[in-house]
Amino acid sequence: MIFHFWACVSMCLKYSNCQLRTKAENNQMQKPLRTQAGERSFICQICGRCFRQSCNLIAHMRIHTGEKPYSCKTCRKRFRHSNSLLIHMRTHTGERPYSCTTCGKRFSQSSNLVIHTRTHTGEKPYSCKIFCGKAFKYRSEMKKHHRTHTGEKPYLCNICGKRFSASSAFKKHKLIHTAEKPYACNYCGKGFTDSTAFKKHTAIHTGEAPYCCKICGKFVSSNAILLAHIRTHTGEKPYVCKACRKRFSSMSALKTHMRIHTGEKPYLLKCDICGKAFKDSYQMKNHYRVHTGEKPYDCEICGKSFSRSRSLLHHMRTHSGEKRYSCETCGKSFRLSSNLLCHRRTHTGEKRYSCEMCGKSFRQRGHLLCHMRTHTGEKRYSCTACGKSFSQSGNLLLHMRTHTGEKPYSCETCGRSFSRSDNLTVHMRTHTGEKPYLCHTCGDRFTHTSILKSHMKKHTGEKP
Repeated sequence: MIFHFWACVSMCLKYSNCQLRTKAENNQMQKPLRTQAGERSFICQICGRCFRQSCNLIAHMRIHTGEKPYSCKTCRKRFRHSNSLLIHMRTHTGERPYSCTTCGKRFSQSSNLVIHTRTHTGEKPYSCKIFCGKAFKYRSEMKKHHRTHTGEKPYLCNICGKRFSASSAFKKHKLIHTAEKPYACNYCGKGFTDSTAFKKHTAIHTGEAPYCCKICGKFVSSNAILLAHIRTHTGEKPYVCKACRKRFSSMSALKTHMRIHTGEKPYLLKCDICGKAFKDSYQMKNHYRVHTGEKPYDCEICGKSFSRSRSLLHHMRTHSGEKRYSCETCGKSFRLSSNLLCHRRTHTGEKRYSCEMCGKSFRQRGHLLCHMRTHTGEKRYSCTACGKSFSQSGNLLLHMRTHTGEKPYSCETCGRSFSRSDNLTVHMRTHTGEKPYLCHTCGDRFTHTSILKSHMKKHTGEKP
């Protein structure tokens, strides 16, 4: 009995060893077979794509079936891959484990860090080899660029039939039909359909504008905006119309121009009050505030309200005193880049806006529009207290202070208050002794232009 038992055990061990050897030998035999087959032995029966491992094929099949087995416990969003869920969870936890060694910026994904590093190195590893040779930082950009040559638009909206060349544009478009706004502002709760608009809006609350133009010092909220801005200095126009060969500095300008050739009329939404047309509901919503007077953006410091988020951002600089835009000629600083551009024309003498009725020229378009009202007699701004009308909103604002007694501009030296900022500027010269207006005839200097004009009459013989 004992002998029979050990004999059976021995036979089992021999069989087991035989099986192990056979399995190992089979593995060795299979390796060259997989190498010969290009190591892609698992094939998708739907699209024909090949994979090295069965687990990769299983994950791929979810693209066709739509299965999303991994669910976020926080927001219930579902994913096809466990790794996608892991990355998504970092949007809730705020975890950013990958850090840039150059600038210290942190990222939730290693791939985003690799892409970000190219902003420092300038590396553009993907090039358009078939058509024009243009280089790109991202493979996705290169694919999108290829479609500008081929005209391919593989993404079709099943609801309205519109086609798109990029999946991102297609996804954004679908939200128009669903009215979904997946990006919500943590500060004010406002919703957005795309991440770019969401980031721009968040910068209004945080004041963040990390991208700086090295030519003029302007700060912007994204690298794409910075690149477009730099073209205003370089004059680069990389976007070409295939129909007439006219060149443009931005893709949006090219698309607008192309409508001349195609006859496309994308402005489907019209204002019920004035009939003005808009290409999306966001622009029309902003426009409606002109009629309704709605001002949803409030300054937390002084309580002043604004109809546009950007207006609030600019206003905040009046409290912080920030003047980030400086004139290279005289060193004067400004809160807004548009003010700097207008100021530069005082040095160059440029007056690009001309009145078609009288020929008078202006440095700013706004000044031309105000001037045009002197010809038309239009006075669209009325005082609610006395009914007096004005051609400019600024004049109405100044007039309202005669009723309210408001004097928002105070002298820090003596405490005297003024209803107008220019009156405060003139008053400050009584403390500083500054006399910026020079008589070129006798060399005398004056604190105000009106005093200089009166003085000049002494030289011309004109009666005051």
